[in-house]
Amino acid sequence: MHFAPSKYYLCRPIFLSNRLMRTKLSQFSFELPEKLIAKYPSKERDESRMMVINRKTGLMENKTFKDILEYFDDGDCMVFNNTKVFPARLYGKKEKTDAEIEVFLLRELNAKARLWDVLVDPARKIRVGNKLYFLDKKGNEILVAEVVDNTTSRGRTIRFLFDGTDEEFSSLLRSQGQTPLPKYINRKAEEQDKERYQTIYAKEEGAVAAPTAGLHFTRELMKRLEIKGISFAELTLHVGLGTFRSIDVEDLSKHKMDAEYFRITDETSEIVNTSKRAGHKVCVVGTTSMRAIESAVSASGLLKPAEGWTNKFIFPPYDFSLPDAMVTNFHMPKSSLLIMVCAFGGYELIMDAYKKAIKDKYRFYTYGDAMLII
Repeated sequence: MHFAPSKYYLCRPIFLSNRLMRTKLSQFSFELPEKLIAKYPSKERDESRMMVINRKTGLMENKTFKDILEYFDDGDCMVFNNTKVFPARLYGKKEKTDAEIEVFLLRELNAKARLWDVLVDPARKIRVGNKLYFLDKKGNEILVAEVVDNTTSRGRTIRFLFDGTDEEFSSLLRSQGQTPLPKYINRKAEEQDKERYQTIYAKEEGAVAAPTAGLHFTRELMKRLEIKGISFAELTLHVGLGTFRSIDVEDLSKHKMDAEYFRITDETSEIVNTSKRAGHKVCVVGTTSMRAIESAVSASGLLKPAEGWTNKFIFPPYDFSLPDAMVTNFHMPKSSLLIMVCAFGGYELIMDAYKKAIKDKYRFYTYGDAMLII
């Protein structure tokens, strides 16, 4: 894949934007042409486009993702979220009516009781006490679930009725489940999505959505970064649908994020803090990694080991403690992800960058292009 030579776009530097702005949801709205929503990934992970934004100068450059090598040096550190997406989308039949029901697994509540929080669609057809049947490709019933609670207007708690071992149950879920592509991609998952909707460093299974900024990295690119002297720090934050849930309040200070599980090890803290103490750059890959590290900052402004649940919502004005740079994708209007990016890059600068991205026909969302903020 080839792109035109780098173009430079100069925006006035904004130094006070985060301090002066009012945190209203409507300020993060923009019109996005439907054709710019990426339905499929780029042919090669690291050949997606990348807009590089300099917070100090306001300079914007059009690059290719593999050019990220130019912006980091020996001693710098990159922070990755190593969560792994599990095949969370199931299709079943409702008892008696045989109506097709989509079940989206959100969170396992009790492994022994096989209790799960799920989203169901269409929700209006599913009530407490209903049974759901899951069939194999030949139409044979292989799994049954019973609805035991209503958790939200769309959400339910279901109990899988299965007498086999934990390993057999886990295997069944994986064989029945499909890659949980976001709804806005507007197509069913295909074979290539099993690999492309995971980062190459995914290890810890538990996410229902991919940490999309990491989808651009290839093994070759990471090897080249490593040879250049950049260190890698891995953390885990299991991405839930709360990250993508719509915000329903105009005053952002009143928005409550759904909690997501995260873990930061001693080793990860040491890698990040070594770079920070030495005056090198810390680059956070993705909004989920940013959310995790900002949930575990010590009183001295360094990263500390932590494990638990975070419902941290980052919106302007916000003073970041650790990161010097950030890799992210282009996000939905009025989303918590866009709002966090504006908090880091500066509201006016990032919103100007989005205008440029639309003009230059960057690809948006999960399978879209990347942004590097330095």
